[in-house]
Order: sequence, then C-alpha cells, then structure tokens
Amino acid sequence: MPEIPEISHVLESSLYVEDLACAKAFYQKIFGFAALYEDHRMCALRIPASGVLLLFKHGVSLHPSHVPGGIIPPHGGSGVLHLCFAIPVASLGPWSAHLESHGIAIESRVRQQFGGISLYFRDPDGHSLELATPGLWANY
Repeated sequence: MPEIPEISHVLESSLYVEDLACAKAFYQKIFGFAALYEDHRMCALRIPASGVLLLFKHGVSLHPSHVPGGIIPPHGGSGVLHLCFAIPVASLGPWSAHLESHGIAIESRVRQQFGGISLYFRDPDGHSLELATPGLWANY
C-alpha cells in the first residue's frame, strides 16, 4: 500500500449563515479576524497561524462557482455546526471577560479528559463555538 502524502494542517473551515454582514461583523468584533476576500455570497476571514474561516450565505454555494482559474464544486451545510479555536491557558480568563463584555453568554465550561478547558458559546446563527486550551485532545 502506498504511503499517505503529508497534510500540514486544516487551512479552511466553513460556516453557513443567514445574514453575511451580521456574521462578518460578529467574527471581526469578537475575534478580530480581518477580511481577506468578500463578495455577495461569501467572506473569507483570516485566522491566526494561517487558517481561514469562510462564511457563506445559506444556499449560495449549492451550485458550482465559476472563477477565473476554474470551477469550485458545490458544497453546503445546514443546522447548527461546530467550530473550535485553540487558545493558550493564560487567555482563558481574558476570553471569559471579553465574551461577557460583549454580552455573549458562555453556554458551558468543560474540563476535558486530557486536562484542557473549553468555553462554549453561540454565534448569531446559533453555531456552537468553542475556545479550548491545550489538553482538549491527546495531540493538543
């Protein structure tokens, strides 16, 4: 069996939202993510350490997207989705205070199996967001 080629990290994650402007404003205000690209159907936001969060307006990515370099295949998601961001242990308290200062309720605080602590809260579309310290998984 051939060896599996290397993957370095997850580059993009997508969420599907009702109000693109509202979602973009939320992620910029709460996380400070800068916009890399945006149009009528989506917004790409820079996540530290070379990641990208793609916000798509519900339904607009269900058809192929013709771009100058080719065709992006259709994709989509529905329901309440989940996304987790890694944070250092020292940022746990400041993140709790930051969320509270913006009127965002922490839905749950969990001490994970490997010792990490997770804070769970919601974005304007109801997606479950998590901030996790090291110890969430055996590899983090």
